[in-house]
Formats: sequence, C-alpha cells, structure tokens
Amino acid sequence: MLVFPMMTSLDILGPFEVLARAPDCHAELVWKDRQPIKGDTGLVVTPDRGFSDAPQYDVIVVPGGPGQTPLMEDTEVIQFLRQQAAGAQLVTSVCTGSLLLAAAGLLAGRKATSHWLSIDQLGLFGVEIVPERVVVDGDRITGAGVTSGLDFAFRVLAELRGAEAAKALQLMLEYDPAPPFESGHPRVAEPALVEQVRLKAREMIGQRREVSQRVAGKLAG
Repeated sequence: MLVFPMMTSLDILGPFEVLARAPDCHAELVWKDRQPIKGDTGLVVTPDRGFSDAPQYDVIVVPGGPGQTPLMEDTEVIQFLRQQAAGAQLVTSVCTGSLLLAAAGLLAGRKATSHWLSIDQLGLFGVEIVPERVVVDGDRITGAGVTSGLDFAFRVLAELRGAEAAKALQLMLEYDPAPPFESGHPRVAEPALVEQVRLKAREMIGQRREVSQRVAGKLAG
C-alpha cells in the first residue's frame, strides 16, 4: 500500500484495516523511505518499507489526496508503480489514486473510477470512465472517493480469498453503513450543496487538471 505526504489517510486506512485482517494476507505501507509521513489532515503514519527494499507485491493499493498531484510527475514514484504492476496480481487504487495509476500508463484502455470531483480527468489518459463506487476491469480495481475504500477493500478481498471470506470479515467489522444524510454523492445531494463543494475545491482541482493535462500530453507524445 503506497503512502505519501498529504495523502487522504482514510483512502489507505480503510483498505488496510480490511486487507490486513484477511486470511493469509500481510499488508505493508511503502514509500520512498521509512520516515514518518503526515497526511492531509495531520495523521502521521510510518512506512514499513522504502522503495529500495520493497519486494514484489501481489497487490498494489494506491490512495489519493492533495499529495497525489505532484507525484504524477515524480519519476521515482512512477517507475516504482510500473515495476510493481508488471509482476502484481492486482493493481488497484482508491479515490484520485487512479489518476496516479493513469499517469504511470497503467489504466490506458481500461475502465476505472475516481473521486467525483476529478473523475473526468481520467479521460485525458485514455481511460474509460465509469462513475461507480467500485470498478473492476480484469486485474485493475479502482474505488471512487475516500469512503468507497471500504467497499473497494471487500471487493479486493473477494477476488483474493473468495466471497465467503469477504462476507465473514464484513460481519466481524460490522460494516453496515447507514449514512445520516443523503448527500454523499452529486447524484443525491442538493444542487446548491454540490456547487458549494465544487467552489471550495476549485483551486485544488484546477491545479490537478494542469498536471494531468501536462502528463497526459507527454504520454501521448
């Protein structure tokens, strides 16, 4: 599981909680080095491995968040993802982690999803956009925004260990969502609220789009 500065911590913590408990699974946090990393809300995690001593993993999980944007042009990160993807059983992401996979050329021609504020940017990379909570396309599995990481993780677990193992762990963790408000996605939220959130995120999304366009142009060239 990739971690990086200014990631959205829940993108990786939800899947970690599920997959680290799965039968015959061992989850590790990986970054360039093993120095503590602070997420976008201040939560600090310590990587288990650096890139240089990471083995070939069976599953790669890439989170999103504000810190994802500059990594799209980080040669070391892109190369690590490409190397791991070449030998992995599953290459996966949560939230805008799919844009990082796309920047590495790992989603071209595939179906994928992302956070609703940035999902359109996947199209710049030749990705078939599917605005669903979890999208499976062969050995690529992508989750939508942040909290979808739990739905995503149980889907990954089902792929690895079967539906019965996933259902048993879902029960043990009491994953029985009942959101207090019908406002978790633009398709159900009030239009005024959607616009309010768009405006609040406009600068960050604009910066991400600039990077996405630049990286996609280089890949196409």
